[in-house]
Amino acid sequence: MLIVFSKYLVPKGFVGITIFPFVILRNKNLKNDEVLLFHERIHLKQQSEMLVVFFFVWYVIEFLIRFLKHKDKLIAYRNISFELEAYANERNFKYFENRKWFAFLKYLK
Repeated sequence: MLIVFSKYLVPKGFVGITIFPFVILRNKNLKNDEVLLFHERIHLKQQSEMLVVFFFVWYVIEFLIRFLKHKDKLIAYRNISFELEAYANERNFKYFENRKWFAFLKYLK
């Protein structure tokens, strides 16, 4: 995992973003946040199995669908299947031992 620090590349209201192969954090203090880093590692796995480009296409489409449904950006973001998987498992540091390919699909609703 390649960690970069930039308050300009991370969207306002967030502390980190992952763009394969980089994890971009708002500030250097976050490099010790194990839960955040594991959350971002889940996104790295998702991006790699979807060949990166397809991850972002799916992410944007799913966000737009969720936004049309909920009329709220934060609720739409929190209900994207990729985010649901990452938030549900960010504290399970053994998650990759049993994670199946395309595990985010079970979080589609």
